[in-house]
Amino acid sequence: MADNSETAKKSLFGQFPRSFWAANIMELFERGAYYGMNSVLAVYLTKQLHEGGLGFDKGSVGFLQACVYALTYIFPILGGALAERFGYRKMLVVAFSFMTAAYFALFNVNTYGLVFLFLLVMATGSGLFKPIISGTIARTTTEENSGFGFGVYYWSINLGALLAPFVITIFVAREIPTKFIFMASAIYVGLMYLPVALLYKEPPKPESTKGLKEFISGMFLVLRDSRFMLMVFIYSTFWILYFQNFGTVLWYLDAFIDKTPITNAMNLVLDYSANLVVVNMLGKEPWRIAFGVEHVTMINAGTIVALQVLVSYIVKNRGALPTMIVGILFGAAGFAILALTNTAWLFILGIAVFSIGEMTCHPKYYSYIGIVAPQDKKAIYMGYAFFYGIIGSGVGSNAGAVAYEYFAGPGPYAIGGGGVIKPLWWICAGLGLGSCLLMMAYNAIFAKDTPHTNRLARIVVGFVYGLLVVAGGVVAWKVLSTDPIAWKHVVTSTIMVVIGMGGLGLTLTGAGEGGFSEGDKKKDDSKG
Repeated sequence: MADNSETAKKSLFGQFPRSFWAANIMELFERGAYYGMNSVLAVYLTKQLHEGGLGFDKGSVGFLQACVYALTYIFPILGGALAERFGYRKMLVVAFSFMTAAYFALFNVNTYGLVFLFLLVMATGSGLFKPIISGTIARTTTEENSGFGFGVYYWSINLGALLAPFVITIFVAREIPTKFIFMASAIYVGLMYLPVALLYKEPPKPESTKGLKEFISGMFLVLRDSRFMLMVFIYSTFWILYFQNFGTVLWYLDAFIDKTPITNAMNLVLDYSANLVVVNMLGKEPWRIAFGVEHVTMINAGTIVALQVLVSYIVKNRGALPTMIVGILFGAAGFAILALTNTAWLFILGIAVFSIGEMTCHPKYYSYIGIVAPQDKKAIYMGYAFFYGIIGSGVGSNAGAVAYEYFAGPGPYAIGGGGVIKPLWWICAGLGLGSCLLMMAYNAIFAKDTPHTNRLARIVVGFVYGLLVVAGGVVAWKVLSTDPIAWKHVVTSTIMVVIGMGGLGLTLTGAGEGGFSEGDKKKDDSKG
């Protein structure tokens, strides 16, 4: 009791140890490095050499992004186990070493194979880093202040994503080559050795921790739960839309949007603010900036930073599933706005509306998992709820690039001879609407944990895995019968077949244990 009263007297910020703040500083800079790079990566890799890019085709870049982004969701499984085994501090050094070396190498290489390789190295370091920081936040907060603690953590992520693209804006204004963003990212991450050495201390270790064996065991447990996997599959469709923000949306802005109105507005704001000092007091030329692809990430992160508290307050007493559906509808509306017009201001509105949908539905997804997961397996299910990111990134980046090339032409489906690619955005909006309908159908049909719903879920999930096997086989057959062979499609089809067959095996051998009991469903429904 004495300790509690002493803690209560501390200021809100004073309740957290130095390691908590060090972890958030590291998160801010690491996310700044990651999102700063990704805000321009797709455009940099596809622009022609004389334009300052590397000249890769969009299909190859989509395949590359699918693999890299998926790895950032997969590797935390191993990263968490290694951190528990060898210590958080040591693994932070390892993670930063991977990322610093990878970003520096990306500054110096220009071939597809080497770019692919070092992006995978970066993703490995990022995957090692993620569970250490979230684990540190969990270990350095209490039940009373964990809400605020994780709020600071979430803001650190989005603040890094908001601020880092400003550096790219400066690069563009000073005509510095885009590849220097990799050097900037290497510096951001390299500087984080300082807080590790000077501020970060190993957080208190819980009495029992899980090793790699337990993590793998938990993974197989949830993969065999067809009802859980069915929900993940459905929710993943929203994240197919999300990952368009790092590929197709950037290409669209770069190629088809007249950015002049936004550029003029941004410079007008500068003229009545910073340039008053720069010109009148310092006697320098006025600062000038231009609206570009890097600002898509800033719009997304800025909307979340500005509105997350308000949105969270509005939906705090609402049911998880209805709130998720509303959020996904906002996401679909964002892409519908892109489809309706190609004006710059409405482009920004579309990205902002999608971002509102993201911040509305995503926290409630974890809330839904936490509410309906079995009480004795809640931590396991929460730990593998991130599977949506593997599917969303793997499908979204790859399929998005292929679809963009298909609609952006030249070809019969391109609008205006390679102009506005409205059909792609309508497909994305329709996918969002379909995701809402599927979520409602899931709640109506599969919410009860009964032998019948488990059996039905196994049939549906088995059908999905079977489609993957058939589709992968068809793609492989068509690709291998063409000359020259597109090896990226061979790899893609092989992955589809392996995942499909592995999923079928797990589904058929699984016990079908559900995590969504009727009692928990009633608790959730009672909220709104």
